Amino acid sequence: MIVLYGLANCDTCRKARRALHDAGHDVILRDVRAEPLAPAELVRLHEAFGDRLLNRASATWRRLDEAARGAPLRDLLAAHPALMKRPVIEVSGMLHLGWDGAVRRAILG
Repeated sequence: MIVLYGLANCDTCRKARRALHDAGHDVILRDVRAEPLAPAELVRLHEAFGDRLLNRASATWRRLDEAARGAPLRDLLAAHPALMKRPVIEVSGMLHLGWDGAVRRAILG
């Protein structure tokens, strides 16, 4: 079972989910907007990826004022789940960030 953390309406999440499904994997989409990450989950993802977990290229980020941008990463992601770089993919306890060639090769071979 693969857990894909992201947003249901995210194009990259949809592409990743479709590719994983087409490769024969059972995939659960965890929409972090509909089902926010628990504090312990935020800690785990932050420890795994550090500041790379924050998507500073997102429209949500651009709408934030400087004061809001200065908040701790976990607070930002708790308040604005769409700021999380997507997708985060969990396979057998291993976490992967994004859907680039390296992640695809690591998961799909």
